[in-house]
Amino acid sequence: MILIYGNQATREIWQEMPDERLAEGWRAHAAITGDLVASGELVVSAALSDPSLARRVPGGQGMGTAVEADERLAGILLVDCDSFERAVEIGSRLPEAPYGVVEVRPVLRDGGLEM
Repeated sequence: MILIYGNQATREIWQEMPDERLAEGWRAHAAITGDLVASGELVVSAALSDPSLARRVPGGQGMGTAVEADERLAGILLVDCDSFERAVEIGSRLPEAPYGVVEVRPVLRDGGLEM
């Protein structure tokens, strides 16, 4: 799983980008997604809504917004590739990688690691 995080500083970077640069970023995401579809490695890709719209489920540690932290999950890519290194390579291509936080984490399936 490739997790894309954002914070106030990274949100401001995207919000202040000139339109052409912003379009370039979205084209980069589309190109990566297209490459992963073509290679058969993409399982799912999703951008997440603003963190202020998140809610904790009843029974959790209180109610309200989901997380009280500076870094917020902004999007995910679930990939099925040959190695962890390949997943890291894919994550490094994301436009957020140079200035944000992109984390690659193996997925647990049936009690074991799935690579």
